[in-house]
Amino acid sequence: MLMFHANERQLVQQLLVVLQTLPGVHANVAPCEPAGAANDRGYDAEIDLSIAGKSLTLLVETRKTVYPRDVQQALWRIKSQANRSARPDLDSVPVLAAESLSPGAKDLLRTEQVGYFDSGGSLYLPAPGAYVYIDKPPPKAQATVMRSLFTGRRASAIHTLLMQREQWFGVKELAERSQVSPATASEILRELEKFDWIAIRGQGPNKERHLRDPRALLDAWAAQVAGSRPAILRRYFVPGTKAEALVDRAAQAFEAHGASYAISNEAAAQRYAPFLSSFGQVRCRVLVTPEATDALADLGARVVNEGANFAIIDVKSPGDLLFRERVGNAWLASPIHVYLDLLKGEGRAKEMAEHLRNERIGC
Repeated sequence: MLMFHANERQLVQQLLVVLQTLPGVHANVAPCEPAGAANDRGYDAEIDLSIAGKSLTLLVETRKTVYPRDVQQALWRIKSQANRSARPDLDSVPVLAAESLSPGAKDLLRTEQVGYFDSGGSLYLPAPGAYVYIDKPPPKAQATVMRSLFTGRRASAIHTLLMQREQWFGVKELAERSQVSPATASEILRELEKFDWIAIRGQGPNKERHLRDPRALLDAWAAQVAGSRPAILRRYFVPGTKAEALVDRAAQAFEAHGASYAISNEAAAQRYAPFLSSFGQVRCRVLVTPEATDALADLGARVVNEGANFAIIDVKSPGDLLFRERVGNAWLASPIHVYLDLLKGEGRAKEMAEHLRNERIGC
C-alpha cells in the first residue's frame, strides 16, 4: 500500500473487505511503492483484483467527503491516472473512495464510468468484462448532514428557494424572505452549492444565487421526510360537520380569534389539485398560542384517540406557515408543505402527494 494518512488507509481497507466478500472475487493491495510514488502518480492505493476470471488494477483515490462539484473538478485527473497506469499489462479502473459520497456525486461518477466506494458500503465498479453495483444507505455522517438541511430554520430557507425558484437571491434577501438570520441563509446557500443545486453570479457583496435544480432539492427533502417518524398529531372530533365544510368552519374560528393556521394534507391538496372524490379528515398546521386554544374551544373540538375528523400539526414558528395561500374562505399551507405533509400520511396520501407535485408544484 502506498504511504498515506491513517483514515485513508482505513478507507482502502474497508474497500478491500467489501471486495473480498463478493463471490468469485480475489483482491489484494499491491506491494508498497517507493516514498513519493503516491504523489507522482496521483492516487493513494493500488488494488490487484481478480473478478469473473479477469485481472484488473483498481487505482484508488481517497477523499473525506465528495459532492458533485468535487467530481467535476477531479474527473480529468482521475481518468488520466488510469491512462498512466504502472501496470500496462492489466486493465486499470479508477475508483474514488470517500467516507461519504452525495447522491449527485454518485450519479456523475456512474455517468462518467468511474468507480466509487463509500464507508456505508456502496460500491460501483464499471470494469471491462465485469460490473459491480452495490447501493447501500448513506453513511451516518452524511445522513446527519442531509437531515440537518431540512430541519428548523434551515427548512424555511430551502422552502423559500423552492417556492421562488425563478429568482436570484443575495444572502440578506433570502434571510428576510425566509424569516431566518443571515448566518443561516448563508450556511444553506453554501451547503446547496456543494450539491451543485445552486447557480452563482456576481462576487462579493453583489454575489447572488439561483436554484438551478429544484427537482433534486425537493427529491432530497421528500426522501428525508419519507424516512422520518410519522408526524405527531393532536386529534379531535368536531361534531355536526362533514370534512369539506369543516375546512371553512375551522378557518372562520381561527380567524375570529386571530390564530395563525394553514389547512394541509388532503383537504388542502383537494383545493389545489382535486384528486379524491372525498376525504374524511381535516389536518391543519397551527401556531401554538392561547388564541388557537380558544378557537378549538369555539369549534367544540374534543380530544379523541379514535374517530378523529380534525387533527392539528403544531408548528412553533411563523416560518412553518410561510407562503400559505388564500383559496376560497381558508388559508392553505403552501403546496410544498402540503406535499411533504401528505408524504407522512396514510391510505392514498402518497398518491395524492405525487398528483399535487405534478399538477401544482411542477418540479
